[in-house]
Amino acid sequence: MPQVEIELYQGSITDLDRKVEALVNAASTDLWMGAGVAGAIKRAGGKEIEEEAVAQGPIPLGEAVATTAGRLRCRFVIHAAGMEPGRRATAEAVRDATRNSLLRAEELSLESIALPALGTGIGGLPLEQAARIQIEETRRFAPEAKSLKRIVFALFDRQAYELYRKELERG
Repeated sequence: MPQVEIELYQGSITDLDRKVEALVNAASTDLWMGAGVAGAIKRAGGKEIEEEAVAQGPIPLGEAVATTAGRLRCRFVIHAAGMEPGRRATAEAVRDATRNSLLRAEELSLESIALPALGTGIGGLPLEQAARIQIEETRRFAPEAKSLKRIVFALFDRQAYELYRKELERG
């Protein structure tokens, strides 16, 4: 069983495309890529990522699907449905979307993945709650990991970074 490292990065998730094998997109169940994390990934990787994702949708709330990564240097984008279109994210959906993103990475035999603070942008979930849920779920998943060795949380601003750091240190 590999030892799984959980790391934090402050900045855009797209900056990690050379450092991990997959980026997680904060998606809604219809998988269209609009603003926030999804928009950044689409701008950096190309509209073909969105086209490939939408062709697999809609997906159930909390589920995740993988696509190729377009022009990004990573291998895959994993689209995690943390909310329904026009609705707010829920704690349960973010927990499920986090776990299912990690499961997709395992199914693809990936060693590294980067996740954003799911549900916190347009989804409206408080950062503190997202940090607790995502760190808890990642720790719960780690003993089951077969291929994953490195899980990076890409946090766009200092506030998010600090909240995830505090949650990670809580141990």
